Amino acid sequence: MSVERENGTPIEVLLVEDDPGDVLMTQEAFEEHKVRNRLNVVSDGAEALSYLRREGQYSEAVRPDLILLDLNLPKRDGREVLAEIKKDADLGRIPVVVLTTSSADEDILRSYQLHANAYVTKPVDFERFIAVIRQIDEFFVSVVKLPPRA
Repeated sequence: MSVERENGTPIEVLLVEDDPGDVLMTQEAFEEHKVRNRLNVVSDGAEALSYLRREGQYSEAVRPDLILLDLNLPKRDGREVLAEIKKDADLGRIPVVVLTTSSADEDILRSYQLHANAYVTKPVDFERFIAVIRQIDEFFVSVVKLPPRA
């Protein structure tokens, strides 16, 4: 699968995930399905905001087209990161998929109140996890029209 923007450039995906195992599975999902999209990874909420705001070591970071956001993060949790993203006029147009282990109603409701574009509970089974990542990728990259990069 080779999914690109209409101008032929790969989709930039930012994964905000502190669990090395989940990072590895996501990377493998991208590799296994020959997804040409670029997966950038940060491991905590503060780092995610620095990346998105292009601060410090991320001054040259490419603005992501899609964010995969875990809720349970160190430094600043995913809910705080989501709120910061969605209240920013520039960042707020980037689709955010909450990808987390929590299936708690309050987490789902709060994420949508904070304007998450989708909420996905991470499967624990490797094959199912791969399938979910592929479905997210296919939907947001092949079906949905993404806003232009800033």
